[in-house]
Amino acid sequence: MTATSAESEMTDATARDELARGLLNSGYDDLNPIQKSVIDLIITETPSRAAPGLTRDERTFGQRLADRVAAFGGSWAFIIGFGVALLLWTGWNWAGKTLGVAFDPYPFIFLNLLLSTLAALQAPVIMMSQNRQSVTDRKAAEYDYVVNLRAELEILRLHDKLDALRGEELMALILAQNDRLDRMTREIAALTAGRS
Repeated sequence: MTATSAESEMTDATARDELARGLLNSGYDDLNPIQKSVIDLIITETPSRAAPGLTRDERTFGQRLADRVAAFGGSWAFIIGFGVALLLWTGWNWAGKTLGVAFDPYPFIFLNLLLSTLAALQAPVIMMSQNRQSVTDRKAAEYDYVVNLRAELEILRLHDKLDALRGEELMALILAQNDRLDRMTREIAALTAGRS
């Protein structure tokens, strides 16, 4: 490591610590990892990047299949199609009973077995999809937190800069006012000395 890079790291560490103390009233080393990442983003002035895991599809085949099954199982197309299939099943077996072509006569025991099997398989698949969605939602919430925290800290920095500028302007106005008062005092003294 060269001397300039060591000095640069010391300057960055000092700037990070000062920024953390100024914005969060805590030293950089005392911050949690999310707060440290926000301070680092502010120091490097890099824009926020997309949340990891939200932009790329990193799902396995089984996860994609579970998501598709859950999406289809929770749609009107599934409900309507399933209702039509049940009506056809019961209608065929009801009407076919007299013709001797009914393969599952009333009370539709085979249909009950198929419905139970479908429910037993569909429920865990939907739960897998929901668990995956909750992980994605948690990542999105963390990303939103980082973005909001960074925006809040940037706003605090802007307020500090505006306050500093206003303080400088106020000091310049006070100095100008004092200068005017001094001139007016001298002019009044000169006028009073000229009358006497």
